[in-house]
Amino acid sequence: MNKTAVVLINLGTPDSPSTSDVRKYLFQFLNDKRVIDIPWLLRKILVNLIIVPFRAPKSAKLYKELWTKDGSPLIIYGKKAKELLQESLGDDYTVHLAMRYQNPGIPEVMEQVRLENPRKIICIPMYPHYASSSSGSTVEEVMRVIKNWYVIPDLRITGQFYDHTGYIDTIVDNAKKHDLSNFEHFVFSYHGLPERQVDKVYDEGPCSDKHCESEITHENFHCYKATCYATTRLIAAKLNLKESDYTVSFQSRLDKNWLEPFSDVVVEDLAKKGMKKLLVFSPAFVSDCLETTIEIKDEYEEIFHEHGGEQLELVESLNDHPKWIATLKGMVLNG
Repeated sequence: MNKTAVVLINLGTPDSPSTSDVRKYLFQFLNDKRVIDIPWLLRKILVNLIIVPFRAPKSAKLYKELWTKDGSPLIIYGKKAKELLQESLGDDYTVHLAMRYQNPGIPEVMEQVRLENPRKIICIPMYPHYASSSSGSTVEEVMRVIKNWYVIPDLRITGQFYDHTGYIDTIVDNAKKHDLSNFEHFVFSYHGLPERQVDKVYDEGPCSDKHCESEITHENFHCYKATCYATTRLIAAKLNLKESDYTVSFQSRLDKNWLEPFSDVVVEDLAKKGMKKLLVFSPAFVSDCLETTIEIKDEYEEIFHEHGGEQLELVESLNDHPKWIATLKGMVLNG
């Protein structure tokens, strides 16, 4: 009997921390029209002549700090999740791992899937919150590849899972590895986006008019900002946190017109207000990566200490947690 192919898809990572490999990664990533959504010619000039040449050497130094003897944590945990999910699903399924940028790339992985002649394909973009620059780009690339096949099997692509019970419970479990009573405040740091990108979700009016900080509606259901706040409320409720106990913020900004408040500014301000111990969550990332291990755990910890803070700890990402693997299995079996 033909099997069902399952494809786990994450954003990607350089093949190595060398400047040349980081440059290739940034070149592919930042030239995506959904990532930098400005006119084609301006994007080419900005990315290829300004951003990549100056950013690649700096990013390579950070990737060298992140890299382990087995490679990038994002790839390591991706492979572990793939193997554990394969074991859990059994012989009627074949599980694959793909990256939107660099390797293993979507075109190569989907070709492996095509050669299997599966009866069904289930793609799982591993982004909890919809964003055109991650979820949208991944779905577009999958469809670009598959549209050229002569035989297109039954295909299902899962959507955002910002409120999935298994996803929330995995984060809560990881948080409880820390002594929560030891912390004075909690920061929920999500990857940033340009404000114009969340505004594009709406046919009328900007995101700032949609009450995204307080509720999910039929209008803002696919708004990245709204779902980030919703995830935070769900986690906070399970940890019995009051609204005054935590702050939602956004990291990795490129300029001032990105979602606010900025995580590094929040961390600095909390230290200046006399906070000594912070616990930081990073719910936008299913695997530990540059943005969690280096940006939060190292850089934000340094900022916190510089301004009087004493202890900043990071809640690890979902990685290969058993509840996360069970969540992925549920997505395969139950939609």
